[in-house]
Amino acid sequence: MTTIYAGLDIAKLNLQWHLAGRGQELPNTAAGHRRLLKLLAAQPRAHVVCEASGGYEREVVAVLQAAGVPVSVVNPARVRDYARACGQRAKTDPIDAAILSAFGEAFKPKPTLPRSPLEEQLTELVRRRVQIVETLVAQRLQAQSLTLPFLRRQAKRLVQRLKQEIQEIETQLQRLRAQHLSLDQRAQKLQTIKGVGALTALGVLAELPELGTLNRGQAAALAGLAPHPRDSGKWRGRRTTGGGRAPVRRALYMAALVAARSNDHLKPFYQRLRLAGKPAKVALTAVMRKLVVYMNHLLKQPAHELSF
Repeated sequence: MTTIYAGLDIAKLNLQWHLAGRGQELPNTAAGHRRLLKLLAAQPRAHVVCEASGGYEREVVAVLQAAGVPVSVVNPARVRDYARACGQRAKTDPIDAAILSAFGEAFKPKPTLPRSPLEEQLTELVRRRVQIVETLVAQRLQAQSLTLPFLRRQAKRLVQRLKQEIQEIETQLQRLRAQHLSLDQRAQKLQTIKGVGALTALGVLAELPELGTLNRGQAAALAGLAPHPRDSGKWRGRRTTGGGRAPVRRALYMAALVAARSNDHLKPFYQRLRLAGKPAKVALTAVMRKLVVYMNHLLKQPAHELSF
């Protein structure tokens, strides 16, 4: 039986549905989700395609997956590029839903696997910690320009509060790890790499749960660390990295800095690149790529005892 791809554009308050040339708007609420399931019940061959939309998609995707409806959460940039390639420059909810349906027909994306409760909790804790750390850095910078004693005291209290909240989240992460042996074992394997600490390990596992099931190229590409060639005829352009999951790169950055200075394997690698004339950021990106590839390799091994 031929699969029919249904486009679902998701916003905070509403869902725009498109299937077989017809569209409908539904509220992004429990009632709207039930209505969506009724519509899908009449189309047993339907495969829903939607975009990652900053978290607004999570609840409806979970409802669809629980009901056994295949759903693919795709990269918004790919869909936008596809729309431009089709000559569609206008952007409205009905147009976006129709584009998602056409994108599904063209590329037939694989269904997105449901996330376990453990993965959901880990990701939420890790992302919230990153948000508070960024706020803390901003507050410290802003406090430096304050002159009024009252404002300086207020800023100091806020900084202390943010530091306390970060500590509380890190405590919750430790508890989560202690409660789930599989998570602890995976994190321990990653921490055998010199330069990778507990927070880096948990951050990478939260943002790249596929780690351990990929090949070398896939691991680097998903992290946005695979170099893309830019060649045309005899011209050879500079290779660049991009795309992928930025949170993974953020999690790997500090580990790469440490590894480039102290890891017995990656320090000489980093130094060779620098001596060859590579800029420091390019060499550090290469170290990050080595790290994520080796992390993927480690998690494939049932009982790997080597350190890196």
